[in-house]
Amino acid sequence: MSVEAQKQKQIIIDEIKGKLENAQAAVVIDYMGITVAQADAMRKKLREANVDYTVYKNTLVKRAIEGTEFAGLADVLDGPSALAISCEDATAPARVLNEVIKDFKKMEFKAGVVEGTFFDKDGIQAIADIPSREVLIAKFMGSIQSPISKAVRTFQAIADAKAEA
Repeated sequence: MSVEAQKQKQIIIDEIKGKLENAQAAVVIDYMGITVAQADAMRKKLREANVDYTVYKNTLVKRAIEGTEFAGLADVLDGPSALAISCEDATAPARVLNEVIKDFKKMEFKAGVVEGTFFDKDGIQAIADIPSREVLIAKFMGSIQSPISKAVRTFQAIADAKAEA
């Protein structure tokens, strides 16, 4: 291998390391079977969720994750693999990719690391089914707002009844 080729590979390895440095999550998927249009649509959804999605050579990813919390992913890096990385939302890569997988009926999860913990295919699927932080907050706010609203209406009814008497 030429020195130039080795330098090019090292640049890519450093790029992968840089992306994973502050990552909250990294998910590996088998991306085969999708059309160019589907791939473009998927990339757009991932970009909107601030998820970096890139296809790298498995050997380069393996070298980049060696000795890191993402090292467990090396075992699933066989065949066509793509890496989705998020530095902001730990569930975003799995959640967005899950929507795409459901829409296209193609691709599948291989594994992932979320907040330092390795998850196999089934574990990543479970994480993908968790609603987004915003949805969870909205549900929580709705659940605490309902009893408060009932109490306010009850107090108002009591006050109205006393005013009439």
